[in-house]
Amino acid sequence: MQNDLTARQSWFGNIRGDIMAGIVVALALIPEAIAFSIIAGVDPMVGLYASFVIAVVIAFVGGRPGMISGATGAMALLMIDLVADYGLDYLLAATILTGIIQIIFGLIKLARYMKFIPRSVMVGFVNALAIMIFMSQLDHFVGESMVVYGMVIGTLLIIYLFPFITKAVPSPLIAIVVITIVAITMNTNVHTVGDMGQITKAFPSIFFPSVPLNFETLAIIFPYALGLAIVGLVESLLTASIVDEYTDTASNKNTESKGQGIANIVTGFFGGMAGCAMIGQSVINMNSGGRGRLSSLAAGIVLICLIVFLGDVVSQIPVAALVGVMIMVAIGTFDWNSIRTMKIVPMTDNLVMIVTVATVILTHNLAIGVLTGILLSAIFFVAKISKVHVQKTIQGNRMIYTFVGEVFFASVTELIEEFDYDIKEANEVILDLNGARLWDDSAIAALDKIVSKFESKDINVYVTGLNKTSSELKAKLSKKLSAH
Repeated sequence: MQNDLTARQSWFGNIRGDIMAGIVVALALIPEAIAFSIIAGVDPMVGLYASFVIAVVIAFVGGRPGMISGATGAMALLMIDLVADYGLDYLLAATILTGIIQIIFGLIKLARYMKFIPRSVMVGFVNALAIMIFMSQLDHFVGESMVVYGMVIGTLLIIYLFPFITKAVPSPLIAIVVITIVAITMNTNVHTVGDMGQITKAFPSIFFPSVPLNFETLAIIFPYALGLAIVGLVESLLTASIVDEYTDTASNKNTESKGQGIANIVTGFFGGMAGCAMIGQSVINMNSGGRGRLSSLAAGIVLICLIVFLGDVVSQIPVAALVGVMIMVAIGTFDWNSIRTMKIVPMTDNLVMIVTVATVILTHNLAIGVLTGILLSAIFFVAKISKVHVQKTIQGNRMIYTFVGEVFFASVTELIEEFDYDIKEANEVILDLNGARLWDDSAIAALDKIVSKFESKDINVYVTGLNKTSSELKAKLSKKLSAH
């Protein structure tokens, strides 16, 4: 019963807000889908069909209501070589294989490893995307007249000021309509959506990639499909986490992984390129009032209706109006609090965030940026916990060394050098490990080495305070390691 209520709420709990937000998202999807198609080297309709199919399918099978998925720049960048060398059919085959891999990722619950992504990496990911969204809009200003600048400024003014009049209609939608009317009535002769690529007014049809079904084809498409699957999953799950935080609701990341896979398989059979969650469009959706599955479904349906029935009208929308919307998205996406708190946040966290941002921007690859941030965070974490403190006290003829810290591969080199093996004032040494833990074979080997050094000086050594896990590890490995 609870599941039925939750499902009903995710579909019909915000009907008006979801539909209105879906209209705004659909309008903003068009130029992006065309632009991403151009990046990948395919016909604009490949990206438009992908955004339609993925948005509709993910509404039913995704794990994060209110999140928008479609063709993305991060995925398009990975397709360039495949399209250039082998053509569209191989891209569609790779898209289908991408979906299969993502379903496998969902079945093995790969999303559980999201917990290993630190907050500083998440913030870096978000800020990098915001910067990339903003930078991608700058190309639209090159060689343009002041009219374009005026339209962009006008769009932003409407977006930010119209809510003071009413919030009944999303201000980005009002901005797009108003600027389009101005452009048409005043014959401004600015670049429009139609200038970005030919919009074919037709529904997508089932398409079977014309590729040989053999191992050679698999060898060609598998590396691309694996890269697309990983990048798509990373971007989707991070975007889902951002939407979770924004809406203060939870999502099912494994269901989302499988849902993204199903969506990519379907889009591949309908002539669309592989896609994933879109943080920019998801932010537009949330800012426009979208919260449920209906917003994604509405976005997809409105998108295909705009293409098929109103393709001529859509073609006349000034690119400047959509640039203004995307600049709003960039401003809203950037985590400005991360700048304000840099003085109080640990320097290592700031460095991880900055490196993540820089890597994403330089490589245009979200997966590389995130993995770099995780690796750097791991290095900093290891460095922080690799110092084992050893306190020395004397009781009669006994020298007691009290360990405090984590003993593992990164801490043992300095640990061995902490001891004076030529002590004269005691003939017994107690190594008190109540405040320490032994984690790996390096720790056991180091402990054996310390004991051996003292015993070579005819000093009796006693190891005390080992917890159960450390004792079991020592029992398995002690002496056996030092024997090699």
